Amino acid sequence: MRYMMLMIPKGYESAGPELDLPVDAVEKMMKYNDDLRAAGVLVAMEGLHPPSTGARVSFATGTPVVTDGPFAEVKEVVGGFWIIDVPSLQDAIEWAKRCPGAPNETIELRRIQEMDDYSNEVQDIVKDYPELLDKGMKRS
Repeated sequence: MRYMMLMIPKGYESAGPELDLPVDAVEKMMKYNDDLRAAGVLVAMEGLHPPSTGARVSFATGTPVVTDGPFAEVKEVVGGFWIIDVPSLQDAIEWAKRCPGAPNETIELRRIQEMDDYSNEVQDIVKDYPELLDKGMKRS
């Protein structure tokens, strides 16, 4: 089963566009990332720039509305993610617990939807887009 581990760093919602990462924290995190790779469970990982460098597109009015970051009233934002492939949620939790996260960081674990999770009708629709199956929506 694939799980996404979402890093949610408190304070990142109001961070400026500059990247000023503590070298010792990066070293610990890279060791953790390498442990995931060496165990054969790492599928993907990326860090994300702060919301101040991005935009949101909302559809509440029926037409797309673009808001440049930072975003008012946002309490939590994703700072990065890992995708891991492990047998169970408990295994994903054990990997998340090994992360050298700072006191202001939380990891949220979410199982990634697999094709077998969907009804036959939905699977039939998705089969019409084989090029997208290579990008996601994998069979478990």
